[in-house]
Amino acid sequence: MSITLLAPLCALLYLAATGLQLLHLSQRRQQIDRSVYILGLAALLSHTLIVWKIAFQNGGVDLGFYKIAALLFLVINLACITSLTRRPLQNLLIALFPLSALAVLVSTFAPDTSPVMKKLSGGMILHISSSILAYAVLTLAAIQAAVLALQDHQLKHRHTRGIIQILPPLQLMEAMLFELLWIGVALLTIAIVSGAVFIDDIFAQHLVHKTVLTIAAWLLFSTLLWGHYQLGWRSKTAVRFTLTGFALLMLAFFGSKLVLELILQRG
Repeated sequence: MSITLLAPLCALLYLAATGLQLLHLSQRRQQIDRSVYILGLAALLSHTLIVWKIAFQNGGVDLGFYKIAALLFLVINLACITSLTRRPLQNLLIALFPLSALAVLVSTFAPDTSPVMKKLSGGMILHISSSILAYAVLTLAAIQAAVLALQDHQLKHRHTRGIIQILPPLQLMEAMLFELLWIGVALLTIAIVSGAVFIDDIFAQHLVHKTVLTIAAWLLFSTLLWGHYQLGWRSKTAVRFTLTGFALLMLAFFGSKLVLELILQRG
């Protein structure tokens, strides 16, 4: 099937799965329905084919501004779907699937912004893959933090109807957030260390802002984890640190690519 036909089909599958999940939430179903799972897997399969065609080509990889968004959401969705076997993360799909549909369409029809990277060393492959995985897991953590903030607000104001009825207990929501943060920080550590080792000049002109912002995000996440286990920091503090760290991380990643590829057009 042509990619110009596959991309809209993939987007429709994501949106259909989102609609079904919203319907099941309105019916207060706490477990993910099989139909949502099947639609989600079908969307992921088509998403994988699209990423393979647009990002991996001619013996290299295209990590341009638009292409990387599709790859990133593919990894995020795979991580979320895989985690459903042990943690109730299905509510995050309501935000992830529509964003994934948009990312697929934009990455398919938007122009190229960066040249294909060829002959990547093993170290660079480690750096790129750990970076993408770290961004994916920490994106899940940020969405989880936003849901946790909503849940905490609803409980404190004694609102017991609506979404609060189908969310897991607050303690479990916090535990899930910190699990995601531990994994994300570990992957981000690998990305930073591998970048320092395998990139010739990590503080080059085009990388200095990205490097500084990424390290700042790592420090925020690490401080939160230390504060949680040593000082007992919980929901409100966890949400603030997580969302601030995520904002720095996305500014480092997408902000740098936006300036270099779309504004300065340096690819």
